[in-house]
Amino acid sequence: MSTRTTCPYCGVGCGVVATVAENGVSVAGDSAHPANYGRLCVKGAALGETTGLAGRLLAPQVDDQTVSWQTALDTAGERLNAIISEFGPQAVAFYASGQLLTEDYYAANKLMKGFIGAANIDTNSRLCMSSAVTGYKRAFGADVVPCSYEDIEKSDLLVLVGSNAAWTHPVLYQRIVQAKHDNPALKVVVIDPRVTATCAIADLHLPLAPGSDTALFVGLLNMIAAGTGSLVDFEEGDAALAAAHEWPPEVVATFCALPRDVVTTFYDWFITAPRAMTLFTMGINQSSSGSDKCNAIINVHLASGKFARPGCGPFSLTGQPNAMGGREVGGLATQLAAHMNFEAADLARVARFWGTERLAQTPGLMAVDLFAAIGRGEVKAVWIMGTNPAVSLPDSHAVCAALAACPLVIVSEVVADTDTSRYAHIRFPALAWGEKNGTVTNSERRISRQRAFLPPPGEAKADWWIIAQIAQRLGFGPAFAWQHPHEIFSEHAALSGFENNGMRAFDISELARLTLEEWDRLEPHQWSVTPEALRRGWRSSGHLRTVPVSPVRAMAQPTTLYPLLLNSGRIRDQWHTMTRTGTVARLMQHIAEPVVEISPADAARFSLCEGDLVHISSPRGVMVARARIHHGQREGELFTPMHWNHCFARQGKVNVLVAPVCDPHSGQPESKQTAVRIAAWQPGWQGELYAREMPELPADLYWVRKATDGAFHFTLAGSGDAVAWLTTWCQTKGWEMQTVRAGTVRNLLAWDNGQLMLGWWSDTRLPVIAHDVISQAFITAPATAQARHNLLAGQSPSCSPAPGRTVCSCYSVGENAIHAAIAAGCDSTAALGNALRCGTNCGSCLPELKALLSEAANEPRRAQGVAFEFGKQFFPG
Repeated sequence: MSTRTTCPYCGVGCGVVATVAENGVSVAGDSAHPANYGRLCVKGAALGETTGLAGRLLAPQVDDQTVSWQTALDTAGERLNAIISEFGPQAVAFYASGQLLTEDYYAANKLMKGFIGAANIDTNSRLCMSSAVTGYKRAFGADVVPCSYEDIEKSDLLVLVGSNAAWTHPVLYQRIVQAKHDNPALKVVVIDPRVTATCAIADLHLPLAPGSDTALFVGLLNMIAAGTGSLVDFEEGDAALAAAHEWPPEVVATFCALPRDVVTTFYDWFITAPRAMTLFTMGINQSSSGSDKCNAIINVHLASGKFARPGCGPFSLTGQPNAMGGREVGGLATQLAAHMNFEAADLARVARFWGTERLAQTPGLMAVDLFAAIGRGEVKAVWIMGTNPAVSLPDSHAVCAALAACPLVIVSEVVADTDTSRYAHIRFPALAWGEKNGTVTNSERRISRQRAFLPPPGEAKADWWIIAQIAQRLGFGPAFAWQHPHEIFSEHAALSGFENNGMRAFDISELARLTLEEWDRLEPHQWSVTPEALRRGWRSSGHLRTVPVSPVRAMAQPTTLYPLLLNSGRIRDQWHTMTRTGTVARLMQHIAEPVVEISPADAARFSLCEGDLVHISSPRGVMVARARIHHGQREGELFTPMHWNHCFARQGKVNVLVAPVCDPHSGQPESKQTAVRIAAWQPGWQGELYAREMPELPADLYWVRKATDGAFHFTLAGSGDAVAWLTTWCQTKGWEMQTVRAGTVRNLLAWDNGQLMLGWWSDTRLPVIAHDVISQAFITAPATAQARHNLLAGQSPSCSPAPGRTVCSCYSVGENAIHAAIAAGCDSTAALGNALRCGTNCGSCLPELKALLSEAANEPRRAQGVAFEFGKQFFPG
């Protein structure tokens, strides 16, 4: 049986078709969905592999004891009521997630703001998109994303700034690639301190100094004004111009650490392009001046007239599947439902619609401030829904300390063990993707249905149901008497049109009249924003607004003790804090552990080699990662992924380093720049451990857990005897052991009735042993003594070379196989695809394939700011 539903990863909002069979769930792209037309990235293609029940939370728990739903709900209600009675509603907070469905989000917001009576509900979208929300509201008077994906094909210039879309929005990136292939005149500019995979299609790359984006766009505004005159049609136009007048190209170039001719080339391209789009995301938003950065971008589109037309506009790409839906229902502490604000008329309107006299009258605590208030004891109860703030928030040591001291922590979760759920007094088992029924909204304002195709496992329940049950126990039952998510959606849609009359941008009230059957069949629906309305905006004055912006540097700056700037972000095959993707073996093949990218010059400066383990430290904490020397990394700067946590690595959390510095307007933290230092760590040994049962790891080891079919897999490092603790563990199990010690090598195999139970290979540096050989041995044990001896020695049973680092996760194609194919005559990505299949599915690996081809051809590295040549070899077949 096949079901059309929506991918639960990034904000592209791809449609997928899930098919349930006896051997599991398979997932394919939905060719009819306008967000992706059948394309999927490697994460989306692997969704079927995330639907198992291993590690699921399947029953409610109170104080670490499994209980009935009745007991869990009654206990939560009693404890919340007690705190509200003694300390008032401001002592309670909710922290939600862009992973929730719109119906779940609506229920949570209504309960917290409308009936508990405080606005202390915020969301992890605060960490991603809140600066964009602020920017749009200041310019247009409403949180309106004024672009659609189809504008990409209609544009003459695409500017990607603070976005490694090739890895973070792969399907949208492939759409850009296709648009460039179909229209060779289309130019692409990438603005990013790093040479990322996205640069593979750039005609121009501007590797500017971290945090200097504002100056680049303020300078562009100055150049636009010089050619077109004043901005008399916009509020604050003269003030915005005056601020920009101080930023001629030579000043911009110095501030951004770019050659002047590169800056002027970009300006010329933007000004002369008939149509231009700027696509931006975390690299812009996650800044102490993120709101101003967003408005600097919006300003140039307003001033140049490159908005409210096809192929034009400032386009914020959301990072989560329903960050936009959360904004629609008021999931941020600083807004009301249906894009309304904490203003007298809106407050009265929402109170009338909900029939409440308890509506919160002022904005609530934003994410970072919320957890600081928990730490101070001001907020005494927090309900966390579908997110992992112990990992994702800055200064995570302080966040964990706050949760540990909080009198009441409630967690609604899919997974039994997360960094955050370890602090929970009450755990509610929530439905996972595949079991949920509702809607989500993607980056281009398109509402899509998420349909259930699997039955609820154990006692897991929908988030909206859990919220409604708690509302009843708090005395608000009549307002939460829904029996189906369709009823919640209808209420949400009706509120969007309530007393609207075209005065508010968000209005989907026509969907409020859908019957249950019509809602079940709902096709992807984009809520309308007409060009006429965009040109007028939703400000009371009837005018759009340009915002005066004065560029400032990032709050974090290098010092003598902390001489490097650390940037953090996403990688291609992992998602958020890995609770879903971290369990899929093929998604661990590309980058399997915390890494840190460092320039060759800095590697030499700090005496680091490729593959070294390093300590990265800031005044707040320390993390451990493996060094990768990357020629596209600017000197004096580092990059590390944000995904790893205490469930997948010891000391792998990047946010233990990051200061809780936020944008004063949006409350979004500055996650992209942290002053750190780096030093090599040389453990006595490193090793690879595979075990059929979960091992008991000593507390003093560094470890990384890696998903592997058929076994638990860890990379370990430490000092002392590498085998002693494993020997003791195997002896308690009664397993037969084989060991070998030769020089620094310490290897061990353990057997039980001819079945391989444990394998351990170690040396002073990470051993080289083919992962697929070990995995196969756990499925089919070596039959002969010689084969066992070869396995113990870390040798492949065949003469075939090790595949090397995985480049194509879809087909598990390694770097060594690609090098061999290039040596055999494959001179394009199409040829590699024909020979190895790499690059022929989701396309996420195409930039890396092109890079390998370039290296093989001994092409000189591109100088900073030099135009990139685009080739048709991106398209296999």
